[in-house]
Amino acid sequence: MNIATRKLGKNFRHVRMELAREKEHPQGDSAYGYDLLVPLTAEGTLNAKEWAKHQMECRVRRFRPGEADVVGRLRRKRGGQWYFDYGEGEDDDEIGFRLGNERFVPGEYVSIGSDDGMHTYQIKLVESV
Repeated sequence: MNIATRKLGKNFRHVRMELAREKEHPQGDSAYGYDLLVPLTAEGTLNAKEWAKHQMECRVRRFRPGEADVVGRLRRKRGGQWYFDYGEGEDDDEIGFRLGNERFVPGEYVSIGSDDGMHTYQIKLVESV
């Protein structure tokens, strides 16, 4: 076990999500997506208790072709709605649609609202860190 794993705990996972099929991308597109560093429960849902202890370590990296990667944090609003926060203000926040209920297991789908609308991503990888 490395130092980072001891600091984060055994429930942290690297999750990779890639764009699922949509009108402009009928086969999906692996060039659009997110890498997450998040704590998950045994069922694969976001672990809110672990997140609360390690908020600063819960990372999000958004990647898109022709753009620099954007790194931010997984955050939670009052009322429990999860979102990706990339900095000061709310202009760049991306809202997760029902992220608290989603299972982060390969093959499942997650919807994220960004500056260009709501998009669905497929979970491609979940691995221990």
